[in-house]
Amino acid sequence: MAAIRDRRDAAAFARLFDHFAPRIKGFLIKSGSEPGVAEDCAQEVMAICWHRAHLYDPARASVATWIFTIARNRRIDGLRRTRRPEPEDLPWGPEAEPDPEEALALRQASDALTEAMTRLPEAQRALILQAYFADRSQSEIAAQTGLPLGTIKSRIRLALARLRAEMT
Repeated sequence: MAAIRDRRDAAAFARLFDHFAPRIKGFLIKSGSEPGVAEDCAQEVMAICWHRAHLYDPARASVATWIFTIARNRRIDGLRRTRRPEPEDLPWGPEAEPDPEEALALRQASDALTEAMTRLPEAQRALILQAYFADRSQSEIAAQTGLPLGTIKSRIRLALARLRAEMT
């Protein structure tokens, strides 16, 4: 690595490339990358090693550690790029108006659910409201009401079954 860093020795870099490129590709494939992506990333890593050889400090890390750290960081960067939506994929402006038929169907379903909720026993209705409208966990509800967790679970299960039966 010193010859590459100090003299920009192309022959030394060729030997370094021949040694590390297949190992980097294998490392990336084992890390979950597709073979083609791993190949591209390995070549990119080796190009970075050539261009940034002057930054290598043998007192801080071995050559292998330095190169594999670059490979790991490139893989993480690639994963972040694939998970982040491109700006043109992001929605801009106001959302489109819903289809009138869909809006009507949604309103009717909402009204039917409201009506079905009124027919539930008060104990079950209160638990459904807390669990689904106040977004509380069953454990939180049990702590708040003082009822056993099993009772909370049973009442919610029975209430959902009743609502499902009325909504179909």
